Amino acid sequence: MHVSHLSLADFRSYARAEVSLDPGVTAFVGPNGQGKTNLVEAVGYLATLGSHRVSSDAPLVRMGADRAVIRAAVTQGERRQLVELELNPGRANRARINRFSQVRPRDVLGIVRTVLFAPEDLALVKGDPGERRRFLDELVTARSPRMAGVRSDYERVLKQRNTLLKSAAMARRHGGRQGADLSTLDVWDQHLARAGAELLAQRLDLIATLLPLADKAYEQLAPGGGPLGLAYRCSAGEPVDSGAARTREALYEALLAALGEVRKQEIERGVTLVGPHRDDVLLRLGELPAKGYASHGESWSYALALRLASYELLRSEGSEPVLILDDVFAELDARRRERLAELVAPGEQVLVTAAVDDDVPGVLVGARFGVSGGEVTRL
Repeated sequence: MHVSHLSLADFRSYARAEVSLDPGVTAFVGPNGQGKTNLVEAVGYLATLGSHRVSSDAPLVRMGADRAVIRAAVTQGERRQLVELELNPGRANRARINRFSQVRPRDVLGIVRTVLFAPEDLALVKGDPGERRRFLDELVTARSPRMAGVRSDYERVLKQRNTLLKSAAMARRHGGRQGADLSTLDVWDQHLARAGAELLAQRLDLIATLLPLADKAYEQLAPGGGPLGLAYRCSAGEPVDSGAARTREALYEALLAALGEVRKQEIERGVTLVGPHRDDVLLRLGELPAKGYASHGESWSYALALRLASYELLRSEGSEPVLILDDVFAELDARRRERLAELVAPGEQVLVTAAVDDDVPGVLVGARFGVSGGEVTRL
């Protein structure tokens, strides 16, 4: 699978941009702040419905415009599809497939699949749990686009349950009665546990599948530096080993029981304390936790290994994803730079951004575009 054409309207710094792309390596080269990352960010957005740089859509719309449009022609074998997303901050986004069929934005998931490497990836190792949860959930959805609906259902139930908890907490503080709220919470507990169990099962399966691939990738990037370890820390209990198998029904019962155990604390604090939204992944390097113990170089190699493992996993389960390397090589030492370049060079489509040509390793031979002042020019 590869993107053969990218069209942008009022996206980030671009009033208009039309870029024809080929399979193989394509490098976007130009000084910082000229719009290189904006191009690959748009491709990544089509795959995940989110940006790797910001948490909301508002910064993605060009100053003075009220909406942005990302459109891409995608080729997979003999099949060609046109996918379009219209970003409307403060309003519902819109989507089209092949121009004619208007669909929900999440219905485009799976048409474009990407694995994106960026300096922000260091947060996978050094950042807070939300970074690792996002990594898991985006990969879970890439493997199974229907999980976008499960995630949406979970977030909706969580929001409504938190609203009820806050109401119960306020009533308690002011001496009011809580019976009605508590009765309603029983129902929301079941909804939360059901959606949460599905998401939890997918995360656990992903970690078990990902670990050997990540361990292999780390050995390729930093020989002799491993092994890696991944364990899932569940807010409903003790850490779950990556190889553990739990049925969805067992996970549902565990979540439901855990919610019952913390009901009193939740009402006091007005927030849901148990569920996938509070879980984490424990990353180990050798015998030690990676966070706090791994060096800067080791942390980079760990993050890159997770992305390379993601690529190999998606590649083995379907069409090959587009590899995006956003200003990554400038962050790496010479050894890791060459090893990473050798590993990704055979990809069906590899998109690279760099400030100068020298930052693109020689093995990554392919098309070059100069990016300056909002103009994209094929060199």
